[in-house]
Amino acid sequence: MSGLRVVPTWRHGQERLYVCLTDGRNIAWYDREAARVNLLSEDRREDVLDVLGPFLTGPVAIGPPPVPTPAELARLSLHPDDDLAPNRPGEALQVALDRDPGPAHRLRPDPRRRALAAEQTVGDALDRLDGAGWHTLHSVPLPGGDRIHHLAIGPGGLFAVHTVYARKQRVTVADPMVTLGRREPTALLRRVRADADRASYALTAEVHPVLALVEPADVSVTAPLRAARVLTDAEVAGLARTGGVLKPADVEALHAMARDRNTWVRV
Repeated sequence: MSGLRVVPTWRHGQERLYVCLTDGRNIAWYDREAARVNLLSEDRREDVLDVLGPFLTGPVAIGPPPVPTPAELARLSLHPDDDLAPNRPGEALQVALDRDPGPAHRLRPDPRRRALAAEQTVGDALDRLDGAGWHTLHSVPLPGGDRIHHLAIGPGGLFAVHTVYARKQRVTVADPMVTLGRREPTALLRRVRADADRASYALTAEVHPVLALVEPADVSVTAPLRAARVLTDAEVAGLARTGGVLKPADVEALHAMARDRNTWVRV
């Protein structure tokens, strides 16, 4: 037995099969779309091809990866359990609902499902920026049970996005208070800034706070906001129009750091 295992990953509909050692380190990966097996070491070439055998379709090129960047090497060295990149939008809520779906019949919809729908809407919009040089991580865990709903990293900088379900509600923003419909105002912008500050500390880079409101009937901002943005889900894609802050290599390096779960354990 070679002791190797194959771990499939999906990102934006593209599949890669990573070959891992028993300690979780990656030593090769199969890119089905490119029909190529990339080897980080020739020492285990035959073992890698043997374990990938059932997955290979047609002829494939075999060899070292094409000049990996430091960011790519950092990603490949991650244990799969520590890699946040595969997280789906609303990952934490989906896991919670799978563990405890709640009563089958209830008078009011489960608020977790509304929150999940909101995170999926915003997360999907952010994921579509991938072709414009952006990366987005979802459900980034923070100590104490908190999490950053979405962390977008791209040419325009870094943005910690907090998502709120606001369908058909009038939203009033009076920094730091946010009022949804007839509910009591909450200091939501204070929470959004705190998340961004923790991300800035973890990544040693400026992270901008963003509050994303999903399907509001109307949004009223009563005064200029202090170092924060309030966007609707339809406006989230506009982040792609910001640029000139980070070079592609900086984006990749920050993404490699941010996707490592261990980056967030002391913030």
